Amino acid sequence: MASFFQLLVSGLATGAIYALIAVGFTLVWQTSQTINFAQGEFVMLPAFFILAAMNAGAPFWLACLIGIVLSVVILGLLFKFIIVDPMLKYGVLPLVISTIALSLFLKEGAKDFYSSQAQPFPSLVPATDFHVFGIVVSLQSLVVLAAATATVVALHVLLTKTRLGRSMQATAQNPTLARILGIDVNRMVLYTFLINGALVAIASILISPIYLAKFTNGETLGIAAFLAAIIGGFNQVRGAILGGVILGVLDNLSAAYISAQYRGAFPLIILIVVILFRPQGLLGRIEERTV
Repeated sequence: MASFFQLLVSGLATGAIYALIAVGFTLVWQTSQTINFAQGEFVMLPAFFILAAMNAGAPFWLACLIGIVLSVVILGLLFKFIIVDPMLKYGVLPLVISTIALSLFLKEGAKDFYSSQAQPFPSLVPATDFHVFGIVVSLQSLVVLAAATATVVALHVLLTKTRLGRSMQATAQNPTLARILGIDVNRMVLYTFLINGALVAIASILISPIYLAKFTNGETLGIAAFLAAIIGGFNQVRGAILGGVILGVLDNLSAAYISAQYRGAFPLIILIVVILFRPQGLLGRIEERTV
């Protein structure tokens, strides 16, 4: 039972990070109909921004701040204006191909310009374990879970309790009606890209001490975010959160109690089951379109 709770806490921490990445994925899709297959590389890259800033002499906290700012500017602002806006007018497929090409460019660029070897990344807290009733819980897992949860709660408050958030939701649900109501739709769409840039930077800071900073991280994280968004519901932020937590917990439990060798197959099994019985996702809504 003790090992179960240890795995559960670790899985929740990992799932919370998956949820952060999936939420950004979902937000961008809702407002701009952009499927960003470079989302995994967007999480990989901020870690190298931070390491480069530290190599230049910046302390860790300042390097993290620099990494977040660069992520918002490069992975949010520039991504929208240089990749999304020019390609979106040609349709979804050319944009999807562009994001796939971008993911390859970012991955190979990180390998060539920084290192092909995994780099150690500073942890937010010392490597300490807590012993509670025979259960060993890592302080790092608790901090990761707390930080990711706080970020998700802050985003939820922004989206549901502020005028800006309600305007963003209106833009996501019906851009035409939002324009009629006087909402600056283009600005709301831009804000979602900037928020996504901040979310992937936070996720990178939280997960890089565990995964190390390496150019291949995007492959695993991008697939996890995509699966989490589909399982939870591609058109619902809370669905992305639920999907991320489910993936993180079941990945840990299945590796420990069923088979570590086939742990990569279990998320796909979950995906197939969800698609068969609830195609819109666990918390997703059915969208009707006229043809």
